[in-house]
Formats: sequence, structure tokens, C-alpha cells
Amino acid sequence: MSLLGTFWGIGVGPGPAGYIPLAAVEALQQADIIYAPRAHSSDTSVALQCLAGIAIAQERIREIEFTMDPDRTVLSEHYAQLAETIAVDLRAGLNVAYLTIGDSLTYSTYGYILAALREYLPDLPQRTFPGITSYAAAASAMGWPLGVGKERTLILPCPEDAAALRQDIESHDIVVLMKIGARLPWVLALLRDMGIAEHCAFARRIGLADEMLADDVSDLCATSAMGYLATLLIRKTPRERRHA
Repeated sequence: MSLLGTFWGIGVGPGPAGYIPLAAVEALQQADIIYAPRAHSSDTSVALQCLAGIAIAQERIREIEFTMDPDRTVLSEHYAQLAETIAVDLRAGLNVAYLTIGDSLTYSTYGYILAALREYLPDLPQRTFPGITSYAAAASAMGWPLGVGKERTLILPCPEDAAALRQDIESHDIVVLMKIGARLPWVLALLRDMGIAEHCAFARRIGLADEMLADDVSDLCATSAMGYLATLLIRKTPRERRHA
């Protein structure tokens, strides 16, 4: 019986090349096949852009279109089919790497793939490499601390209504808001209504050609800012100035 290949999940960072861990680069060099997800609405794979400067033979790369359907049943079927395809490669003894934007296991499609693969191949040799999250990169780009002292930080996908988000903000010092999409207009309106917009920061497509950074969202235009790969850093009160 042939030995299974190894499966690697690799977080490549939020966009800029060079954010991938060195250990993950070593795994990429050993991979026979590299799966690179691409959004249905995009002509290019952001994950592949993150690998700029790393020599990888084109024939080892397989771009795959992923879906963001809100229906969990549709998602499960989509990733089960993809996992079945990857399992064929692994059963053939091939080493497979799966790229994921940001961190491998933080609101990532990789989590679905890994779970489905484990059902097909319970004894699969596997390793997951962490990656830099969009909110960590955003905070770094703007010098915006994600937590000081005993501040409480909440990381969540954007709620569906303003009341729920208001409650989250009121019960935490900092809220990291992901998966905002078309909700951005009412989110910005809420921050302005609460009088905290000037303490909040926004980042979209960090490190890419159309990057947008704002360390004060008081005058941020939702229409121009909306889009894929957007993150909002919300602070309920002004940052305390600490003196030596």
C-alpha cells in the first residue's frame, strides 16, 4: 500500500509578499502540488500574489475558485468536493500545500478543507503553518495597538444589525470587525452616532496596489471603501496616554 503524501496548510499573510513564515517556505519547496484559492469575483489569486519573489514552478500550482455562499450546506458540499480531489493526490503519495490568506485557522476556508480531509483520511500526515492576520497587519501599518494593559479585545465577523454591534462595542474596549462587506455604510453610521469614529481605524487590501488605510473613520466614504479584504479596528474610548 502506498504511503500518503503530507498535507500542509499555509497562511500567506494579508497581501504583501514576504509575510509568509520561513518554515512554510520550506514546505512549499517540498510540495508537489500547491492549491491556491481565488475568489469567485476576482481574476487573480491574492494568495499567489503573497508568494511574489519565491521561485515556484508554474506546473505545481492549481488555482481553485472558492465560494462564499452564506448557505452552510452549499459550503460543506463545495469543500467536501475539493477535499475529495486533494485526497486523490495525497493517496498517490504527493505532498500537497494549500494556501490561505491571512492566518490558516482564523475565519479561513482552510478550516473547512482540513475537517473534510480528516474524514477521508483520518491518518493523514498534516501540519498547519500560522500566518499574519489582516487585523495584525492593519494595526502594524497604522501603529494602532490591539490591546494595552487589561483591555478586552473582541474579534468577530460583522453582525447583521447595528443593535448587535453596538452591544459588542459597549461590552468591550476594542472590537476587530471582519467580513464587513456591504454592511460598511451602517457600521460607519453607528460609529459616528456613538461618537467614537475618530478612535477607529480601517484597512482594505493591505499591501496591494489598491490599499486603503485610515486611522480615523470620521470622514471615510463607505462607497469607495467597501470591498473584499476589509478590516475595521474599533476603539470605544481614546487610547490612554501612559507616562514613564
